[in-house]
Amino acid sequence: MTSSTALPLLYLDVDGPLIPFGAGPYPPGDGPHPLLARIDPALGPLLAGLPCDLWWATTWMAEANECVAPRLGLPELPVVAWPEPSDEDGRGGVHWKTPALLDHAAGRPFVWIDDEITDADRARVAARHPGPAMLHRVDPGLGLTAGDFTVLRTWLRSV
Repeated sequence: MTSSTALPLLYLDVDGPLIPFGAGPYPPGDGPHPLLARIDPALGPLLAGLPCDLWWATTWMAEANECVAPRLGLPELPVVAWPEPSDEDGRGGVHWKTPALLDHAAGRPFVWIDDEITDADRARVAARHPGPAMLHRVDPGLGLTAGDFTVLRTWLRSV
């Protein structure tokens, strides 16, 4: 993972993609965030190996760097700053993160990995984002899988 304006952005959610909600089996967790035990450390090198600039796009905010990044072996990543909630949030089935990510990307190619992406989000991005974009929905019961990484690498190499 290198940092360059030529690389696409990759916006990464935590709950669902990195912390799956399926039945497991998972190691037992403890402490203030017992679900962190569900994070597969093997995902870190796979994420770091993608040709993109990684960003946290999660309500964990900076806590993702404190709690999640070390479990993945990732360096501190930049964090998307979310706007205050608005009456516009959720209109037309569009996820509240979508407008903020469109603003943040500012036309730059991007991938958004989340478990809550819908067709309404895809339509909004297609209508308002001038550059390439891929909204990749992850099954929250499984989290990121080898198949997801195949799709991500293929798309990122095509941009």
